[in-house]
Amino acid sequence: MAFGFRVGVPGMSVRVSTRGVRTSVGPRAARISMGSGGTRISSGVGPFYASGSLGGGRRRTSTSRATRSRAVAPSAAQLERARRQAARAQQEAERDAAIAQLKELRRQTTSVHLESFTPARPPVVPGPPQLSLAWALAEAQAHHLAGLGVFSRAARAAAKRRAEEDAPAYLAAEQARLQAVHSQLAAEAGQWWQALLANDEEAVCEAVNYAFSDNPAAGCAVGVDGAVLSVVMRQQDIDSLPDQTPGVTSSGRPTLKALSKRDRTLWWLTSMGSNVVATLKEAFAVAPGITAIDLAVLTRLPDTQRLGFVAYGRWTRQSIEAGPWRETTDALRFLDIGQDVACSVTTTASGNLSSAIKHLDTRRLPGLQSLLDHAQDDTRSGDGTLAGLDGDLRANTPAAPSAPLPDPYRIRPFAEWKSQTAPLTPPPASAAPAPTPALPSHAPATALTPGQNLVLPEDAWQELRIAFSFAGADADLTLFLTDTSGQVTCDEDFVFYNQPSAAHGAARLLGKQADGPHTVERAALHLAALPAHIQRVTIAINMDVDTGLTCGALTHAALYMDCVTGAAWTFQPPADPGIRAMVIAELYRHTTTNGQPVWKLRAIGQGWADGLDALARAHGVNVT
Repeated sequence: MAFGFRVGVPGMSVRVSTRGVRTSVGPRAARISMGSGGTRISSGVGPFYASGSLGGGRRRTSTSRATRSRAVAPSAAQLERARRQAARAQQEAERDAAIAQLKELRRQTTSVHLESFTPARPPVVPGPPQLSLAWALAEAQAHHLAGLGVFSRAARAAAKRRAEEDAPAYLAAEQARLQAVHSQLAAEAGQWWQALLANDEEAVCEAVNYAFSDNPAAGCAVGVDGAVLSVVMRQQDIDSLPDQTPGVTSSGRPTLKALSKRDRTLWWLTSMGSNVVATLKEAFAVAPGITAIDLAVLTRLPDTQRLGFVAYGRWTRQSIEAGPWRETTDALRFLDIGQDVACSVTTTASGNLSSAIKHLDTRRLPGLQSLLDHAQDDTRSGDGTLAGLDGDLRANTPAAPSAPLPDPYRIRPFAEWKSQTAPLTPPPASAAPAPTPALPSHAPATALTPGQNLVLPEDAWQELRIAFSFAGADADLTLFLTDTSGQVTCDEDFVFYNQPSAAHGAARLLGKQADGPHTVERAALHLAALPAHIQRVTIAINMDVDTGLTCGALTHAALYMDCVTGAAWTFQPPADPGIRAMVIAELYRHTTTNGQPVWKLRAIGQGWADGLDALARAHGVNVT
């Protein structure tokens, strides 16, 4: 026979629970708002009467007497009838909602196989950020001018000369270092791709298990034998399905009826087939060198409440890619297109499905039997969801926003580069010692109010340090480098977590880190090094898209900016529960009345309910 299950990763342990199949295979490289009138007096005499508003106004006359209305209280029977109508309406609303939920649940659980998966492609490593001499000069000047007062003209002139001397070497060193990092990353990506094509067991299992991590039915790649991949899938227990189904009464009204055992079995079998096909499609898409997959399905048996295998077989890439997969019922074709397929749900002589789900005999399949014998049947977990996969691999789960992956293209600050390239021998005695810059006197930060603006000192043009501090929820700092219309001229002028540098290094994010009870994300901005077409820099935040939270979830949020002179500014944006993205402040070019160009800072604190997408579109970024 063709089917042969392999568990071939050294040191692998497997544990099975309602959370899924757990294994130690491979790293995980790799976040829907609800009259008036006046009191009037009638004279009550004769055929004429006068009425007027007690609140004042024009008097009116009429030739007829107004008929006094009399309030009549509803009878007890009317009240009871109204109560019954309200109760019936409530019951019908609850019934309609339950019917809609059941239909959606059935659709979701039996249409997974209709999804398509993009085939894997050779990884493309993005290049390092492009740096400019203007950026290097701004970095060097900010370092050398630190602590020098505006009246220390001689010292400041000497500091600028030293910066001009250091900037070219600093730029060349960073460009060479970043290019070397890129070459190393490209080489590693190439090696990984070749290993994947060659069906290296570790590479294939790593890639497939990462792809499986968000599947509704937990799957796990456990071994590779030549070009055949072995996968275990944890199917939803049949007892977890609802016991009702939509129906109609004899008069044609919608209703809920009991779900028959046979219909429940058909639902469960269709769901299993849908998940099997989707698992096969995704694995073939992720692992281009795999030509066949041996897949076995585990579930908890209704009679014994013990785990058991209820389906297994071998499916080739050709049989799965040939399809077609257009209808929900196509999911049941998994029984016909595989090799040596066995399933505990069979068709009786009368053409009906068997209603009993029993454990398949796996004694002739040593790999499966061994896997089941060594699986830990963890019944203590009360978690009913089946999307959890590989509990033993949670250390390899992609890093949480509070602990992001390090940026391989981190740019060394000028001070760090200078300290690493300082000469080991002392300078000649005849050389005049460079003045030691004094530490800036950090005056209390100027607190800004919404709408307030001010002119930045010239030293802030060289380097403006930005820090956004927050707690209570996760948020991301973003920068938009825009023209006079407030629109980016290209997508590269949008600085965010997936593109942390722009304008040849003049604007860049420096990453997040914990600071006591708060999280701080920092950025560096060299206004003097920005290209002339960039007239405005927008400093914004957006809430973590995956959480669905708003800015009202931030228990602490503050923007802090300072420069080398020690001048600092701070602004606390409002914790608005109606928005998910906010412009905190903006920096913009301005020409004074005497023609002097300056940079100004304005505090804003306004945002968008639609979050990052709306924020990006408002600034001209093409969101796809």
